[in-house]
Order: sequence, then structure tokens, then C-alpha cells
Amino acid sequence: MNSIFKTVKASKVTISELMLPSHTNFSGKIHGGYILSLLDQIAFACASKFSGNYCVTASVDTVDFLNPIEVGELVTMKASVNYVGKSSMIIGIRVEAENIRTGVAKHCNSSYFTMVSKETDGKNALVPGLILSNHDEIRRFYNCLKMIAVRKEKQEHEDVFDFKSDAAILNLKNYNVQLEL
Repeated sequence: MNSIFKTVKASKVTISELMLPSHTNFSGKIHGGYILSLLDQIAFACASKFSGNYCVTASVDTVDFLNPIEVGELVTMKASVNYVGKSSMIIGIRVEAENIRTGVAKHCNSSYFTMVSKETDGKNALVPGLILSNHDEIRRFYNCLKMIAVRKEKQEHEDVFDFKSDAAILNLKNYNVQLEL
């Protein structure tokens, strides 16, 4: 068991950036890839701040684009550690875009990144335990446990399911696919 514990609050990082025309995609909205880059940066900052070590992105577990972001809006990302394992952390990130003329903000994105803490020699480093101080933090922790269980279940399914079986091939007729084997 870990002897060092830190609060979720100790992990919190907030960054804001004005969205420029150079950040747009072909439809004139802010490019999702640009937002992904910012998400990875804040996940790194949050995980490194909490663990005290350099951290790497192990997986991007969820990225839900909920509303488009417009040029000229002020994007604010808020990140915190929602779960800790031995060397890994799940970082929850909320993205809001504010119209700086009207002050109206909208929730644009929710994301979860799994980050791994590293020693200077590249080996995984232990992370502090997590102090949960309120019901929202407890809810987020349990939601992460569910994400981990779903990921494990998916991997177990891939390990045992026979995708080449006649039954699996026949079942595909129920979906919008065409086989050309």
C-alpha cells in the first residue's frame, strides 16, 4: 500500500487558449485534431504534476466531441486525476468554449486519458495514492473502475472470440457490411 497520498485538488490543471483561424478545419470549425493535441498536453501536465514524474500517454480512453468550437472562442480545459493505479492514472478533462463577447460558455468535450508515470531510466514509477474528498470524486473514481472493467472485458472477448467462424461470418448479415473475402 502506498504511504504518500494526494488530493484530487492537488492534481488540477486549467489552461485557456483563444481559438484562431489557423486552428480550423475545412468546415470553418476548430479542428478536432488540434483539440486532441491540447487534451494530450493538459493530461501530461496534470499527471506529471500529481506524480512528480515525467508521464506518457498510454491510451486515450474516451473523447466525446459534444459541440463545435468556433474561431474567436476562448477554450478552457480543466483536468484532474480521477483514478490511480500503481503507476497509471486516468485523467478526466472537461472542455468548455466561451464566446468572449457574450460570456456564454458551452460544454464541448469530455475526455479520459490514461497516463503512466516514468522514472528517469524509463521504468514505470509508483504514483501517490488518491484522496477522494467529495461525492463527485468518488463517482469519477467508480466510473473509471467501470471503464477499466469494460476495457478488460473487450480484451478478453478479442482473445477468445473466433472471428473466422461460420457463425461469426453469418451473423454479419445483420449489419450494414458487405464481405469480400
